[in-house]
Amino acid sequence: MTPLTLLMLGAAVFFVAHVFLLFTSFGKSGYNGKRYLWSHLTLWICGTLLFTGVSVYAGTGESPIADAFDTRVKQTLIPVVILALSAVAHIIVRLFVMPKYQGR
Repeated sequence: MTPLTLLMLGAAVFFVAHVFLLFTSFGKSGYNGKRYLWSHLTLWICGTLLFTGVSVYAGTGESPIADAFDTRVKQTLIPVVILALSAVAHIIVRLFVMPKYQGR
């Protein structure tokens, strides 16, 4: 198993953890702020692992997917998309989900 494979596998694991933590942050028992924070942190860790993988392995021929991120601009899109995804999710939760839990 190559280091790139390990980085991508780690990113996938953190993304799955992100989705799990996000969906379990809101339940019948109410809003769990600590779990919601950890869902954001796992998404950012996922993005960091992806960014590291493509930054190190772009243009090496190790992976056609990593090779697609052959410029710094393309590589910078990863953290930008991760931060945008996190911000959009936070806005959706604040505007549409939290009012349902505050009314209880």
